Parts: sequence; C-alpha cells; structure tokens
Amino acid sequence: MDPHSFPDPRAQFPSHNGPRVWLITAGDSPIGISVARQALTHGDYVLLGLAHTILDRDERRRNGFDAFLAEVDEHRDEGWKQRMKTVPLDIRMMGECQAIVAETVAAFGRIDILLCCTSQTLVGTVEELSASQQTMNLVRDQFEINYFGPLNIIKAALPHMRREHAGHIMILSGITAHIGTPGLGMYCAAGWALEGFCDSLAYEIAPFNIKLTIFQCSIEIGILTNLVTSVPPIFPAYSPANNHAPLFRGILNHLVPRLPDAQSEGVTPVSATSNSNPNSNTNSNTRNRANTQESQENSRVSSIENGPFSVPEIVSMHPPLSSAHLEVLVSETVYAITSIGGHENPPSRHIVGQEGVASVKEKLKTVSEELEDFIQASFAVDVAVDSDPTPPALGPFSGGSF
Repeated sequence: MDPHSFPDPRAQFPSHNGPRVWLITAGDSPIGISVARQALTHGDYVLLGLAHTILDRDERRRNGFDAFLAEVDEHRDEGWKQRMKTVPLDIRMMGECQAIVAETVAAFGRIDILLCCTSQTLVGTVEELSASQQTMNLVRDQFEINYFGPLNIIKAALPHMRREHAGHIMILSGITAHIGTPGLGMYCAAGWALEGFCDSLAYEIAPFNIKLTIFQCSIEIGILTNLVTSVPPIFPAYSPANNHAPLFRGILNHLVPRLPDAQSEGVTPVSATSNSNPNSNTNSNTRNRANTQESQENSRVSSIENGPFSVPEIVSMHPPLSSAHLEVLVSETVYAITSIGGHENPPSRHIVGQEGVASVKEKLKTVSEELEDFIQASFAVDVAVDSDPTPPALGPFSGGSF
C-alpha cells in the first residue's frame, strides 16, 4: 500500500521542538509497522523490537514486515534507514528488555516514547485451559507475554526516563481489560492485571515527569492483528446447544473463514447442509417457520463446532487479513497513538472507537446498579439503637465493639 495515499502524518502529531525517539516492542506487528511508518515520515527516530518467529506459523507477519523493510529502503533518501533500527526482542526475558533499552539509548541518545504493543490471544474456557499440562503452560505463557512482558520493558526503561526526567509510556490494551468475555478468560485476566499495574505505576512516576497512557481499543484490534491460539474444546459440554454463553471461539469460527485471505491459507468455511432445495416447491406447505429456525440454529451450531478453532488439537495462527485490510483496521488506533504520543499533558486512559465507549458506558451502568443494590443491602442489616439504657451482655456475636 502506498503510504503517500494517507493524510500527511505531520498534521496529527503533537508539536515539539525536535524529533522524538520511539521504542516499539512489537515492531513487526501491524500496529508497530503503521506507527513506525508515521513516525519516520514525521522525522522521528524508531527502534523496533522483533519477536522470535516460528517459520511456518509466523510467515504472514514476517512477509508483512519484509514489505515494510522494502518500503524503508525506498525512502532511504529521506533518511528512513538512518533513523530506524531493529533488534530481536523476547519481551518475556528481562535481560533482552534491558538490552533493547540500552541499544536505543546508544543509537539515538534517549527514549522519549515507549510503546508496549506486544500481545497474543489465548482462546478457551477456563475448564478447557485446565485440561492438560500443555494447556496450563499456554496460560502461563499468556501472562508472560501480555502481563509480565510489558512489566519487564517498563522496568528496564524507567531508570533512563528518571535520569532524563522525561518520557511517555504507552500501553496498548483493550476493552477486554475491564469487561469479561466468555472464552477469553485468561486474555481478559492478563489485561486486567496490566491495567491495575499501570494505574498504580502512573502515580509513582508522575513526580519524575514521566507520563503513562493506556489505550483501550476495540476487541478486534488486539486479536485480529496478533497471534491467536485456541485449545481443544470440550464438547458437548460447551457446545452452543448446551451452553448458551457466547464463547469467543464461536465468533472466530464464524469470522476467520470469511476473511479475505482465508482460502489461500487453507482456512475454508464450513458448508451448512440442508435437506431442502430453496428452488423447489416440494412440501413447501409443510415447512413452517419453526423448522426454518431450527435448521438455521443447527447450521450455526455446526459451523461453531466444526470451525478452524474447534479441532481436537491446539491451533495457532495469525488471522488471514491482507495488509490493506490491516492498515484500515488499525488506522484509528494508530491515529490516536501518534496524536497522543509525547504530548505534554496526555490522558491517562484513551478509549478508541465508538464500540469501546459504548462498552465502558454499559460497564459503568452495571457498576452503578450494583452499587445501588449494595447500599440497599447495607440498609437492610442496620441495627436500630435500643432505647433500654441497660446495655446487654457482650458476646462474640452480639454486634458490640471488640
């Protein structure tokens, strides 16, 4: 995709006296590539962390980054190659996080903006994720990447930012970090843990003039742009026919086979079988709406139970979106990042997209209703003061002071 087809990025960056230095933890992700492109066009310096890849599994992401490197080479006269550097990074390893921070400072003198956008998604119910040692290891790895990884890179960067008395830490999160989603229990848990950590950290680093911003994106941003791993389902217990919770596996089974590049990668939609020919009038008078609805429900259940994430083995893939579709998908999030990154007075939390705003409003409404219920319950257990001046004997359950 031609980067010149996008609006001038200089119009969306906050004003500053000189070029800024970005450290992006997932430089080979769609978000990382798009932010790096905008930053380089703006005249900033960028150091990209590259995750260690598995050849078969990560071919799509590797090809996307190779295309970006070719784009950087095309802009060498504009200094893109001189202002960009790549370093391998396993964010789970504290030593590698310290090394990439040192590499950034050595190459560009400082770190103005740290963008933590490394993420993976683990799909499965809590019971499915407890089925074997292998699935429990995946749970641990979910927290190592989505929670402990950002902690590692933040802790590695803080000493430098404190010495400089400046810096902006940006965390790419999602609405799943405050709203539970069935089938994404561990993914949500890691997000909640990270946001709790960051909310506390923001107060601690404010005296050092270090800013922190959490970006809460729509659910598809974090999931469709990163690696998705699904564990074997437990059927029929968690079949849609027996469990009506809208498990996220079913959503992926419906969505992924319909993505633009799905068939080219061997991911094909499940064909729904039907006993009737829509072009035939045979027995048309005997078919009623109830039978039609039952047929549609059976088709839906079939597609969920036989989709690419419902096979009896662990499945890991990058959702097969084309680079053009990914660019459109992340554009709003990238705009928010580049508009806020390095700002003198950035927000502590920024919700990206109307879907996220609606979800937060719904969550606040639920919390408000729960608070009203709690107040009513507390009124119900209040004990009236006895008018008898003779105090009763105090016992362990008398309600007196102790």
